[in-house]
Amino acid sequence: MAAVKPFRALRYNAERFGPLGVLVAPPYDVITPGERQAFLSRSPYNVVHLTLPDDEEDAGRTLAEWRAEGVLVRDEEPALWWLVQDYVGPDGVTRRREGLVCALRAEPYSSGVVLPHERTHAGPKEGRLRLLRATRTHVEPIFLLYDGSLAGPAGEPELDVELDGVRSRLWRLDEDLSPALRDAQLLIADGHHRYETALAFHEEEGSEASAWLLAVVVPTEQEGLTIFPTHRIALRTRPLPRLEPAPANGRAMAEVYTRSGSGFLLGEEGELDAELVGRYAEEVRYTPSEDEARAAVDSGEAEAAFLLRPPTVAQVEEVARAGRTMPQKSTFFFPKLTSGLLFLPID
Repeated sequence: MAAVKPFRALRYNAERFGPLGVLVAPPYDVITPGERQAFLSRSPYNVVHLTLPDDEEDAGRTLAEWRAEGVLVRDEEPALWWLVQDYVGPDGVTRRREGLVCALRAEPYSSGVVLPHERTHAGPKEGRLRLLRATRTHVEPIFLLYDGSLAGPAGEPELDVELDGVRSRLWRLDEDLSPALRDAQLLIADGHHRYETALAFHEEEGSEASAWLLAVVVPTEQEGLTIFPTHRIALRTRPLPRLEPAPANGRAMAEVYTRSGSGFLLGEEGELDAELVGRYAEEVRYTPSEDEARAAVDSGEAEAAFLLRPPTVAQVEEVARAGRTMPQKSTFFFPKLTSGLLFLPID
């Protein structure tokens, strides 16, 4: 089933060009224009110069210069890595999430090895494909779920950095954990556009090296794997049915907050909360903050806020294995993976 292997990581020479904290950043798709400028100004070597360049060809030239200057150096030997992220969730609870960093063979969805749960859009994939062609490097990992458990190492990590309250540590593994994943079916948690971009690039290139991408495989059997809700701020709504004063177990549900009051919108058994809301919310923007959603209504910016429950990992797996996809912004796996820790060149 899933093919994973050690890889020769390309990584920052942080002792000369760091510290690492000024070089890393969140994934490209969660960075606002203002945040992008802030990260670019942190260091001339910040990873955002590669992940969100002014021009994809610029990113290719920049990466080549960094390798020539020793900003980025390639490990001599291939290795698997173990990633630990310590964080405080939006609910105020401290948790730890762990996973295996590896090279993963990109397989078409039809093979059943890797399953999606979200729809993708052509525009972001076209941009990521231009970037991959220019850099010939996977500059950010994708995040996948493995229905099982894996054990990481002890001792001092090789890399240790904190970004936005999330501490990420990496250990180089002596043990080869890839056999444990040979019969695994993997579910994409985050990175659908980049995964499909890797498939498209491999179809163009056709080489063995182009078949592999950078991945973090996170076992589901751990308390630190969490999904938080993404609420909907609706500038307009379609006519709503009567709102109920209390929630109902076993049915799709969302709390609807308006300036005239609030109540619970109820759907059908087996329906996702986001599917229910999608029937009534129009001109939507998204937020993980319940307070922000309510404030948009209070200020008159929005007609209603739809406050959702987080989907469970089991729900996401059920949708994916049934060949369905979830509505946009249905899952908010927290925290995001930090970009700039390891890179995977295609050669």
